[in-house]
Amino acid sequence: MREQKLTVVGVGADGWDGLSPVARQAVEDAEVVMGSARQLELVPVTAAEKIAWPSPLSESLPGLLATHGARKICVLASGDPTFHGIGTTLTRLLGADAVHVIPHPSSVSLACARLGWPQDQVEVISLVGHPLELVHPHVQPGRRLVVLSWGSHTPGEVAKLLTERGYGGSEFTVLEQLGSPDETVRTTSARDWDHQVNALNVIGIVCQPDAGAPLLPTSPGLPDDAYESDGQLTKREVRAITLSRLAPVPGQLLWDVGGGAGSIAIEWTRHHPSCRAVAIERDPDRAKRLDRNAAALGVVVRTVVGAAPQALADLDTPDAIFIGGGGTKPGVIETCWDALAPGGRLVMNGVTLETETLIARWYAELGGDLVRLSVQRASPVGGMTGWRPAMPVTIWSVTK
Repeated sequence: MREQKLTVVGVGADGWDGLSPVARQAVEDAEVVMGSARQLELVPVTAAEKIAWPSPLSESLPGLLATHGARKICVLASGDPTFHGIGTTLTRLLGADAVHVIPHPSSVSLACARLGWPQDQVEVISLVGHPLELVHPHVQPGRRLVVLSWGSHTPGEVAKLLTERGYGGSEFTVLEQLGSPDETVRTTSARDWDHQVNALNVIGIVCQPDAGAPLLPTSPGLPDDAYESDGQLTKREVRAITLSRLAPVPGQLLWDVGGGAGSIAIEWTRHHPSCRAVAIERDPDRAKRLDRNAAALGVVVRTVVGAAPQALADLDTPDAIFIGGGGTKPGVIETCWDALAPGGRLVMNGVTLETETLIARWYAELGGDLVRLSVQRASPVGGMTGWRPAMPVTIWSVTK
């Protein structure tokens, strides 16, 4: 193990007074101290050279570290540096052996301490550099959320999202400048929130649905009316079974070939925040609709506008592939099967004779599981109720 050259010190809003003796010594011994302008102002003057982070930091950081690599560097970070912080970035760049982290209590730790919440029973959502809509999958009855804000505007935006979603009665607490002499805690309902706050804030939410608020769980099979659609939508019951065959796993990547309204890609991604999906859709209008559905349901889906198999070139290797449209086009199944990672799952649905014939041929060649699903829905028949069958769907699934 080479000599340690870089130390990351977590700093709270209480600045120098809140640092442990070990953390203070790391700052005092450094030849170079790096951090945001605000963080640099929190430590006393030393002989070290102070360097404020340039923008954009992600592009500048490797060169900056290389320039000062021979010197003893101390990096200042907010709170716990490995919790949504630069400590993780530095470890990824330099390796764990080259980085020594001295943590400070995170904003989540401080927020839970003020609210009396057990940390292991809260959902944490960071909106720092991320879209507001990522809050949506976590808004569930009775859940406690801690939202990391991206500025003074974030509480108002989150309160508006909750109110529009039908959770305006949720307990809504904004905690500003936690740990500093100017710490402020305000609690209202989400619909009643109307305050100007400091940019350094964290939001605590106890989700409480209003009467009639839609239930949108992260399990597969959301209501069909949760999606904007022109009819190209995998229906609820079929969608749930299809996703069970695709078997979403945290961290894995799905190709949704023939995305349509995007329901498969969206519900794959809602399964876990680390699940990723690419939707391939040849119709530009449908692709825009797919993007709107993803945003409304709180996930990020990469949309590729183009026709398979050409549009599949240069995509990252998938762990699962769903072929919901365009499967009869020459080369689509071959390209998908060749691209699939070992252990990956391929699922193809069909409602036409032509698609079923193709599925039967590939099933004979590759094996797997073949299911024919028929769904009937109750509807009025005169003054009574009867069953109306939907078109049967053939579902072929195979593991590579």
